[in-house]
Amino acid sequence: MFGRRALIAALVLLAGGIVAKAGSERPAVHTLAPAGLAKVSEYIRNEVATGKIPGAILLLQQHGKPVYYQNFGVRDVATELSMSADTIFRLYSMSKPVTSVMAMMLVEEGKLSLDDPVSKYIPAFAGMKVGIEKKAEDGKVALVLEPLERPITIKDLLRHTSGLPYGYYGGGMVRELYANANLFNSDLTNAEFAAKIATLPLVEQPGTVWDYGYSTDVLGRVVEIIAGKTLLQFEKERLLDPLGMTETAFFVADPAKFPRIAEPMPEDRNINPTTQVRDIRRPATWESGGGGMVGTIGDYARFAQMLLNGGTYDGRRYLKPETIALMASDHIGPETKIARDQNYYPGGSSGFGLGLAVRISVPPGTTWPLGEYRWDGVGGTFFFIDPEDDLFGIFMVQTPTQRGRIQLALKTLIYQAMGR
Repeated sequence: MFGRRALIAALVLLAGGIVAKAGSERPAVHTLAPAGLAKVSEYIRNEVATGKIPGAILLLQQHGKPVYYQNFGVRDVATELSMSADTIFRLYSMSKPVTSVMAMMLVEEGKLSLDDPVSKYIPAFAGMKVGIEKKAEDGKVALVLEPLERPITIKDLLRHTSGLPYGYYGGGMVRELYANANLFNSDLTNAEFAAKIATLPLVEQPGTVWDYGYSTDVLGRVVEIIAGKTLLQFEKERLLDPLGMTETAFFVADPAKFPRIAEPMPEDRNINPTTQVRDIRRPATWESGGGGMVGTIGDYARFAQMLLNGGTYDGRRYLKPETIALMASDHIGPETKIARDQNYYPGGSSGFGLGLAVRISVPPGTTWPLGEYRWDGVGGTFFFIDPEDDLFGIFMVQTPTQRGRIQLALKTLIYQAMGR
């Protein structure tokens, strides 16, 4: 065990922050063994000791109560301030489930339909084309624009089948157009962002390929249009403030909080060759529903517990259980004939729901639970929700380069600690 005293100290520190109401009192199918948790702690400590990461936080919460919580290392090697529960992290794509929840609230209220064309809310999307690379007789490749076979729908935005990619060089002509547009580094309003992206071609026909990209950012703009508010205003009103997610925003506005920001190692600050990790001390105009949020582990734990509880937290309902079940169901299965792009991040044992990856088969050599759903961020953070065991886990770290390796190793150790 990582120390009863340390656990009690952490729980006192987090009282009112992470401790959530239990969703149910049914006994867990699997519990976390102390010897297994010791291996989890040892693994993270070694990552810090060998200089791979400055520090990290791991929370495992079962039946609404923390069963493992530990801080490791420091927030930033430059300041040497210890990692702590109030440390602020760049969430990057862990923003996507939050935006998806906001959209599903509007679906429940009848203000939005999964089958609505995006052009109903952003008319410029009606004129979008698909960019197809074709080789001419002289051998030169040219980009030919073809009309949409069907409109992009809200469901396409939620499940990443819109044809809106992230741009990168060497990924084909359309992706290079997105890279040249420099959307990731632009500081546009969501309205300006949507207008700009509507001028670019799609990389595939809507509904044909799971292709990770700017879909959730466009969804954030749709939410704004229906709500008649900025994305953050609507999120604060309907989710963040009621849940007590007081540290979650799109940048850190208060200079007094700057020392609480977690930073990667100095040599580990590039998301890709052209983009560094964002300076969240600078005010941001772009409220990126796909990757702009910052927050603490306690804030995200409240969000995760609400999902695990079937849409309720502390006596207040945010979504219906059937809505969360729909979000955590596979929407790109064989019956849809949707292909998966070469960088299919959910992995071979998972499908994709509405804003979340969902496990649809058991990885070889394990008994990992079916129906586990999750997502992560390019800055290193990840979370997973395991309804079968009434458990969720959140790992907070800032490391663009080590994140994939660490996530797989940690998930494996955590499930081994549960006998899976």
